[in-house]
Amino acid sequence: MGIAELYMEEQSQPVLQTYQLTVNYDKTPVLWDISLEIPKGLLVGIIGPNGAGKSTFIKTALGLINPLSGKVEFFGKPLKAVRQRVAYVPQRESVDWDFPITVLDLVLMGRYGKLGLFHWPSSDDKAAAIRYLDMVDMSQYGHRQISQLSGGQQQRVFIARALFQEADIYFLDEPFTAIDLATERIIVDLLCRLKEQGKTVFVVHHDLSSVESYFDWVIMLNMRLIACGSIAKAFNPQNLALTYGKSYALFDEALKLSQNKTTGLT
Repeated sequence: MGIAELYMEEQSQPVLQTYQLTVNYDKTPVLWDISLEIPKGLLVGIIGPNGAGKSTFIKTALGLINPLSGKVEFFGKPLKAVRQRVAYVPQRESVDWDFPITVLDLVLMGRYGKLGLFHWPSSDDKAAAIRYLDMVDMSQYGHRQISQLSGGQQQRVFIARALFQEADIYFLDEPFTAIDLATERIIVDLLCRLKEQGKTVFVVHHDLSSVESYFDWVIMLNMRLIACGSIAKAFNPQNLALTYGKSYALFDEALKLSQNKTTGLT
């Protein structure tokens, strides 16, 4: 099969596909029988209540957690065949921010997978790292130790590292948690630019009020898969009620009251 045929075959494959994925912690089920397909070039929100298995889902897809059963494929292939094409931004709380490393060195770590174990970053690599830091408005902090950054700045640096991997698929675990509005806007803009480049981005997200404006597609989890599809088809009151139960009813009422107050209808 020629290069053109291989390219066309890949374009027809889902970016991510899971088959009857089941994950336990010890003997406690966390995800149960998750089967889904995600097309290429979308911003995908992964939503659900606390403990629904959102972070577990992406960690299992990334091979950080072994499933009890089922499998995960990217472009119709196992992760090990496409690992260099997948980037990950973990939850900020899971990172040791006291580790003695500078902002620039942290971003350069995004290139190590392609450089190999015994190759040091070149001057071109360093220039590229600074360019990605500039994209998140952090190039002026390149020589600062990471513990000296604010929460929003730390999140920007980790996103710059992921961008430096120049991947095709990006997973971000709660990137908007405990950050300032300016950082959130920068991140949203970057995600839109990645989509324009044909990349696929998965984001674990909590703010239901911004789901429709941020994402094209949604995965709705509560241990099992409630819905997976376009925002227009899947993100509806019925699926939200199934995903969140009574907590969604309270959110919906609060949202209506907030909208009425804003529009002067109360």
